[in-house]
Amino acid sequence: MSDLSFSHFCNWLKFRHLILVDTLARTGNMHLAAQQMNLSQPALSKMLKEIEHLLGFAVFERQPRNMPPTDLGKQVVRYAQMVLNDARNFVDQISSLREGGHGHLKVGGIFAATAVALPDAIVEIKQRWPLLAIEVVEQTSDHLMAMLDEKILHLAVARFTDVTQCQRFDFLPLAPEPFCFVVNHSHPLAEIGSVTLEQLLEWQWILYPKGSPIRGRMELAFAEAGVAVPRNTIDTISMQTFLKVLLGGPMIGMLPQAMVEPHLKSGALRALNTPLYLAPQDYGILTRKGEALSGAALEFAEILLANSPRARERGGSE
Repeated sequence: MSDLSFSHFCNWLKFRHLILVDTLARTGNMHLAAQQMNLSQPALSKMLKEIEHLLGFAVFERQPRNMPPTDLGKQVVRYAQMVLNDARNFVDQISSLREGGHGHLKVGGIFAATAVALPDAIVEIKQRWPLLAIEVVEQTSDHLMAMLDEKILHLAVARFTDVTQCQRFDFLPLAPEPFCFVVNHSHPLAEIGSVTLEQLLEWQWILYPKGSPIRGRMELAFAEAGVAVPRNTIDTISMQTFLKVLLGGPMIGMLPQAMVEPHLKSGALRALNTPLYLAPQDYGILTRKGEALSGAALEFAEILLANSPRARERGGSE
C-alpha cells in the first residue's frame, strides 16, 4: 500500500512483526531468523512481505548471503528494538511488583559517575526501596545515549559529546569532571615538579580507545600544545585493566580525578604537573526529551540532584 495511516498501522501491527524485524536485523539471515522464531522459512518470508506491504517499502535488501536493512528499513529496525526494549522493561517491572518487589531500575553511568555519584544514590534509594532491583551499566557517554535512545536505560549519568544531542535528550548538571595525568609512585616522573611535553612523549601511555569522547578531548589537548599524540600506547575502556596496568607499569594515564583520588591519597599514584590542559565538563542526568521520569527512576534522579556538588553550590549561595 502506498499510504500508511496511523489507525491502520496500530490495528494491524503486532509484536510478532517487531520480533521478526529485530531478529532478522540481528541475524541478517532468513534461515537463522526462522530458526530463532521457531517458524518455517516460508512462513517468515510471508510475514516479512506482509510488513513491507503495510509500510510500502522494502525493509531488508535481498542479497545472496546477507539481508541488511535498507535506509528506510534502519528506521523500522530502530523502532522495533525500541518498542521491544520498552516492553521488556514493562514485563520486568510488572513481574517484580507482582512478586512483592519494588520494580526494576536500569541506569547507566560514565566512569566518573560510577565512582562517585551513583554508589551513594544507590545506597540511599535501596534504603527507601529495599526490594528495588537495580542494574548499573558503565560505558562512555555516546554508548549510554544510544542505550537511552533505544529504551534500554531509564536514565543515564553522562555528558553531552555533541551539540546536536541536546535535541534528543534533557540534561541536568550534577558536577564537573576534571581529569588529571597520573603515574604510579615508582615512575621516574613521579618526583619531578613540572614535566615538559618532551618528557611526556618519552613514555608509554594508557588511554581511552580512539573514537571515544575522552580520547578526542585528550587529542585536542595535545594539538593545542603543538605536539602529536603519543604513539606508544595501550588503549582500553576497561577501568580495571586501566588502573591495574597503570599501577604496575612505568606509563602515564589520563583519568577522571574522581576515579584516581583514592590512589592519590594512598600514594600509589602521583599526579603530574604538565603543560596539557583539559577544561572540565559537567556530567549530569540524561533523559529522553519529552519523557518525564516516574516511580523509582524519578526518585533516583532527585537523590542524585540533591547530593550533587551543583546543589551544594546553590545551597551555599542562598
